[in-house]
Amino acid sequence: MPIEVVENKYPHKDYVVNIEFPEFTCVCPKTGLPDFATIKIEYTPDKLLVELKSLKLYFVSYRNEGSFHETVINKILDDFVAACQPRKAKIIGEFNVRGGIKTSVTAQYLSPTQYPKA
Repeated sequence: MPIEVVENKYPHKDYVVNIEFPEFTCVCPKTGLPDFATIKIEYTPDKLLVELKSLKLYFVSYRNEGSFHETVINKILDDFVAACQPRKAKIIGEFNVRGGIKTSVTAQYLSPTQYPKA
């Protein structure tokens, strides 16, 4: 499922967008049991913004997919960056407790144009 984008009317400004999806579900590839999580996205857009309905449908597409938590979050970051090419992005997956263990995974992206000059 592709993540759709729309034009950012304020690309000349640095501002932060926060998105939270508390109903994320994927499947543990080892046990086949569902994993539930809250996915948080914080990004600084450049020329494009993420269209929220398509992002929701993208998240829902993981419901039958078997992936480890670390893989899911890094894949979401890769797909998100490919879609909207932000200046910065951070994806956090806060997975519910299962087997007595709570997992939180954070992956970040910084556009090459945002690196400090040497």
